[in-house]
Amino acid sequence: MGHIKNWRSLSGQRMAVGLIVVLIMTFAIGVDSLVSAENPNTLIINADQGTETISRHIYGHFSEHLGHCIYGGYWVGEDSPIPNVRGIRTDVVEALKKINIPNLRWPGGCFADEYHWRDGIGPRSERPKMINTHWGGVTEDNSFGTHEFMDLCEQLGTEPYICGNVGSGTVEEMSKWVEYLNFDGISPMAEERRKNGQEKAWGVKYWGVGNENWGCGGNMTPEFYADQYRRYATYCRNYGDSRLLKIAGGPSDEDYNWTEVLMKKIGPRGMWGMSMHYYTTNWSNKGSATVFDERAYFDVLARCFKIPKAIDKHMNIMDKYDPEKRVALVIDEWGTWFDVEPGTNPGFLFQQNTIRDALVAGIHLNEFNKRCERVRMANIAQTINVLQALIFTEDEKMILTPTYHVFEMYKVHHDATLLPADLRCVDYTLDDDKLPALNVSASKDKEGKIHISLCNLDPNKSAKLDCELRGTKVKKVSGRVLTASAINAHNTFEKPDVVKPAEFKDVKLSGSTLTMTLPAKSVVVLEVE
Repeated sequence: MGHIKNWRSLSGQRMAVGLIVVLIMTFAIGVDSLVSAENPNTLIINADQGTETISRHIYGHFSEHLGHCIYGGYWVGEDSPIPNVRGIRTDVVEALKKINIPNLRWPGGCFADEYHWRDGIGPRSERPKMINTHWGGVTEDNSFGTHEFMDLCEQLGTEPYICGNVGSGTVEEMSKWVEYLNFDGISPMAEERRKNGQEKAWGVKYWGVGNENWGCGGNMTPEFYADQYRRYATYCRNYGDSRLLKIAGGPSDEDYNWTEVLMKKIGPRGMWGMSMHYYTTNWSNKGSATVFDERAYFDVLARCFKIPKAIDKHMNIMDKYDPEKRVALVIDEWGTWFDVEPGTNPGFLFQQNTIRDALVAGIHLNEFNKRCERVRMANIAQTINVLQALIFTEDEKMILTPTYHVFEMYKVHHDATLLPADLRCVDYTLDDDKLPALNVSASKDKEGKIHISLCNLDPNKSAKLDCELRGTKVKKVSGRVLTASAINAHNTFEKPDVVKPAEFKDVKLSGSTLTMTLPAKSVVVLEVE
């Protein structure tokens, strides 16, 4: 009986202890629920765990012979009263140098597959004219050609990325273009380059073998294009120390079969990269760039989140054939595509640029950053006066768009180490639809500074965010913010500073925790030391 009493006593003690544990857990859950209810937005950044590098080439640009991107954008000619260096606008060069533009894709786009490079060399007065059949049916006088483009890249301090003509060109034509640009010995192409004023070879690394060959670049099947790529790429030779980084014309949007065929038929040893194009647009109803309601605002941002899902599926296919991730995914056309501004040439694709476009840019760049192990180059379409432009020009005037300011703020991520970031946040809701209200990426530069880029998509509500930085000691924090009073706020030649960055003061540091309030419809970049 004594044993029974002792057992009952012990059992009672265990029950009491269990009850206490349950109460403690219940209390803890209650407290956690209370904290979550009060602070639903949390971010944890592991500052000591990054392994992948965010290539600066993710922040690349695309400039096509389209509308006023080249002519009136970069190029005004030596005799222009607009300040220029050898015909290239000084103000544009200075603006792009401030954002450390890493690479520039040219001459297209669809234009590339009707462009014959020899029409754009030699004395300008002797260059033949052509019709730009893709973009407005205007006459192209070829005054801006290979030498002018290479001069532009040298003034910018950027890497040229040349897209060759597979759609209407020949293997010989592309092969000789590579030789003209890259060979320093004795050959007909090298001698012709010297005759045209360039003694030393330029050594261009990045070469696109065709553009959108599923569409304007030839309406090819993936099987046919893969064979054409292998043929063209064979004769794109390495000269001297120049090693070509060849980029195959990859898929559009969710065309996963195109990726499958190229990875299978070309493989990781046949190409440095594979391109992908995905525009944030509703092709059946593109809508206005400036006249829109919250529903149109929401729908554009919602489409931003379809793109990383598509990228992930393409990367999964690439992983099957290339588990070592040798082939880069090159998203060399991305951005918004709206109706052209009233009164402008429909073929020139000129659209305004609002705080909505800034958020589109911020979300894209955050998502590219997070996939930097495979996404190693990207090019926004397009740099000047076309689609989601960074710069607008009109005669001697030039202004910067909200998208430009995002690129300027995000340049801190160039070649930095991606940091793991765990974000939990509330939704931005409209009617029965919802999106994550916040979007983020983080990196650490070579000096040890941490940069956090944040987007608050909600156009109506600010967002309080608690950010814990693990694995580092924090001494100070500073930041900048880009926001506006209205969802369609934009800069004009009359009012060029409606949307521009300002100092971000609404952030506090306590130990290793940052507490901040992100304004509605804003892009914020923090620097933590």
